[in-house]
Amino acid sequence: MGRLLVIDALGASLVLTLWYLAFARYNHRKGAAALRWVQLACRGRGKVIESRWFGSSRLQARLQFASRRFDNARLTVNLRPRPLPLRWLFSCWQKQKETLTFEADLDFPPGFHLEVFNHRWCGKSERRDELSKDWEIHRPGPVVLTTRAKWTQDLSPVVKTLISSREHSFLRVQFRPDSPNFSVTVALEAMQDPDAASGFLTVLRELAAGASAKHL
Repeated sequence: MGRLLVIDALGASLVLTLWYLAFARYNHRKGAAALRWVQLACRGRGKVIESRWFGSSRLQARLQFASRRFDNARLTVNLRPRPLPLRWLFSCWQKQKETLTFEADLDFPPGFHLEVFNHRWCGKSERRDELSKDWEIHRPGPVVLTTRAKWTQDLSPVVKTLISSREHSFLRVQFRPDSPNFSVTVALEAMQDPDAASGFLTVLRELAAGASAKHL
């Protein structure tokens, strides 16, 4: 009986080890691909100069840009913890997205704190006949909820850029006076399309320009 338990334990350890190695390699390939997508999106205006893994599901890289628009720029790629079965199953159950976060200091730090989260809600009726008779469907414009008692002109260029760039599906955008001044998080899958990735960098520059507009 004891021998069977030892054999089962060794077999389970072998399976978990092979699982970890296989999915750690998968995550490393996916992280490297994400850096290539960003490198292509930069189109010669910036480059990845250093990268480092933290565990098997988090990759951080430093970026260098030709212009001074972004200083101390870095990327963080958060992948699902596939090498760890229980954590991976929990992340799937929670429907956690794989994300790419861009952080940088701006040439002119913003004089305000702004944090934007992208949420979408939808509803439906179980019976189509009721939907057609009793419901009216309207497509509303963007809705901004703010905790500020007074709206300032500093925020207008930033908010206009965010509203016009809804197709990029930003999950989070943050501005603050201290470092890092600027942070944007986007779903990693959105960067797989070369056109979308290129547009992502363009919107980053527009957001940064909007935050520094009063200094121009």
